Amino acid sequence: MNDNQLIANTLGRALLDERNQLRLRQAIQDGLPLTRQPYKTLAIALGIKEQQVLDTIQYWTESDLIKRLGLVVKHHSLGYRANAMVVWDVPADDVDRVGELLSQCDVVTLCYQRPRRLPHWRYNLFSMIHGKDRSMVLEQLADLIAENQLDGFQRDVLFSYRLFKQCGGHYANGECSSRNSEREQAESGQSMKHAQPSIKETQVAYG
Repeated sequence: MNDNQLIANTLGRALLDERNQLRLRQAIQDGLPLTRQPYKTLAIALGIKEQQVLDTIQYWTESDLIKRLGLVVKHHSLGYRANAMVVWDVPADDVDRVGELLSQCDVVTLCYQRPRRLPHWRYNLFSMIHGKDRSMVLEQLADLIAENQLDGFQRDVLFSYRLFKQCGGHYANGECSSRNSEREQAESGQSMKHAQPSIKETQVAYG
């Protein structure tokens, strides 16, 4: 969507001013309220109108400030206890094609590109597969490789052995962000630092 389309789409909408947009970003960056009417709940908490919340979030989505809205599924609680990060060594001129290919596979729940860390880390493409046990994950991976002719790429399968709290990135500073960050560090411990990507690194997500 180009700038002219974005400007046209703001006409007739009840967008929030800059201060309240910041407050709304702080309020939703940890997820929507678990209520029957989450946008109304947000509006009441912030002292604004529900339509302003809806219009502003829609505008953010159209302008790519928000890339995706979706659920965070606690797969471990549903019996999917084998979690594997499959890491791939893909030539730079082919990584976008393979990344898009993997992201279209039903068994892949997450796929993104990260920089190599030579000479210690050769892999530049990461994909996540969940299963009820390790044999199920390895079988899914074998099928994926055969169906998409990926056997020529070097790879490794890294199974997780510890669960961390799932949360999205924080992009709005303020009391809300600081309080949540402190709570997450207390709950997860110092090792959480190694589980989250550095904001200084380039990361390309597929799908």
